[in-house]
Amino acid sequence: METIRNFDQLTGHIINNGKVKRIAVACPHDSHSADAIKLASERGIATFTLFGDEAKMRSLGCFDNLPVTMVNEPDIDKAAALAVKAIKDGEADILMKGSINTDNILKAILNKEHGILPKGNVLSHVTVMEVPGREKLIFMSDVAVIPYPNFEQKQQMIKYVLKCCRDFGIERPKIGLIHFTEKVNPKFPNSTDYVQLVEMANKGEFGDCVLDGPIDVRTAFDEETARIKGINSPLGGDADGLIFPNIESGNVFYKTMTYFCRAEIAGVVLGAQCPVVIASRGDSRVSKYSSIALACTIS
Repeated sequence: METIRNFDQLTGHIINNGKVKRIAVACPHDSHSADAIKLASERGIATFTLFGDEAKMRSLGCFDNLPVTMVNEPDIDKAAALAVKAIKDGEADILMKGSINTDNILKAILNKEHGILPKGNVLSHVTVMEVPGREKLIFMSDVAVIPYPNFEQKQQMIKYVLKCCRDFGIERPKIGLIHFTEKVNPKFPNSTDYVQLVEMANKGEFGDCVLDGPIDVRTAFDEETARIKGINSPLGGDADGLIFPNIESGNVFYKTMTYFCRAEIAGVVLGAQCPVVIASRGDSRVSKYSSIALACTIS
C-alpha cells in the first residue's frame, strides 16, 4: 500500500478501503467528542453506539439525523461497562472514551471478570503526530499510560509502534530509542535497556525494522546533527517513530509540539481486545476525529 503521510490521506485510505468499523463510545457528553463522532459518521468511516446519559447527549444537538444508536445509562461507570461489554460480545470493533475520566474507562477494561485485556498483554498508548512542514508523520510511545516502562513493557511499546507504522504503509520502520545522550551509562538503566533492545532488533525479533538508541530527539530526525556529532546512526536522521524512557519525557514532548509547533495529533491505546480511543478531555474535535480514524486503520 502507499504510505500514509498525513491525516487527510488517512481518511482517504479508510474510505477507499471500504471497511466501516463499529465503535462503542462511553459517555460522549461533550461537544468535541460529539463533533468528532458526527464527522466520522458523515464521512462514512464508522458507525456508533453511544452509552451514556441520553438527555445530555441529545442536548448537544450533534447527533440529530445521524444513524447512531443511543443506550441510556446516566451512571458513568455503568455506561463504561456497557461499552466494554459491546466489545466483549463482538458487537463493536473499537472502544472510545467520551468526557469521562480515563480511570473510569480503564477500570472497565481491566475488570477481571468482564474486562477486555487478554492475559499477559500490556496496555500502552501510541500517538501519531502531524507536524507542519514535515513530510511524514511521527509515531511515538508512551505519553499517557505507562509511567516508567520496564524492559518487557518497552518491548511491547516497540511492537505497538511498529504495528502502527506498518498499518500506515511503512514497510521498514525506523525507530529511535530516546535518551538525552548517545552514551551508554549504567547510572541510566534506560540506556542499557536500549542496547539489549537494539540487539534484539538486529536479530530480527521485531521483524523488518531499524532500531537505534540511546539517541536524542534531534539526532534521530536530523542527519546533519548526527554528522556534526560524529554519530553513524542507521536511522540516518529519518526516524519514523520514537520510544520515550518514561511518561514524563514523552508527555512534555507531546504537549510542547502541539502547543508551540501546532502539531495535530491522534492517539490510541493498544493491548486490549480492540483499539481504545482515549483522547484527553481537552483535545480538539480535530484530534478526536483523527484518533477515531487512527483506530479504524489499525483495528
